[in-house]
Amino acid sequence: MIHSLYRMTIRALLAVFQYARRRYWAIAKPNILGAHAIALTPSGKIVLIWMSYARGWHLPGGGRKHGESAEQNVLRELREEIGMTAHDDPELVLELEEFHDSRRDRASIYIVRNVVYQPKRWSIEIEHVIERALDDLPPNLSTRARRWIGQAGLVATNPSGISNMAGGPTRESGSGGGT
Repeated sequence: MIHSLYRMTIRALLAVFQYARRRYWAIAKPNILGAHAIALTPSGKIVLIWMSYARGWHLPGGGRKHGESAEQNVLRELREEIGMTAHDDPELVLELEEFHDSRRDRASIYIVRNVVYQPKRWSIEIEHVIERALDDLPPNLSTRARRWIGQAGLVATNPSGISNMAGGPTRESGSGGGT
């Protein structure tokens, strides 16, 4: 009970923080450098995360630290967010510039194969970690993640950017990370 109340409080505080950050971005219009991973397990499944402050399933990744290369960034994010313990060399597949939440994101998208990981029991940022077959992506996969996976040539998408694949877990049926 206390753990559940604590998680709800943290989630509410993160939502307020994210709202304030978006208002700041609307005024300051910052440039954000980041990297995200299309992390594939040895069996070829994609690893997705559910964050406490954002809706939908996402690719692991985030902003770069000062002096960090995109490749270092993506590997650090995989260790932090999913508990990655082993992997093949990252392969850069996309360099993108997008406008998102009133800011300019410059994102490097990597495919990282043979990812072995052990999700943390609890994380303030990551609530769940799941694996899905590329032909069975969740319906509530974020628009950006779906677009990036399609642009990397891993799944077929129709012109509207929605995957032709059906099915997938609901948020509640995910496992790992934050449970």
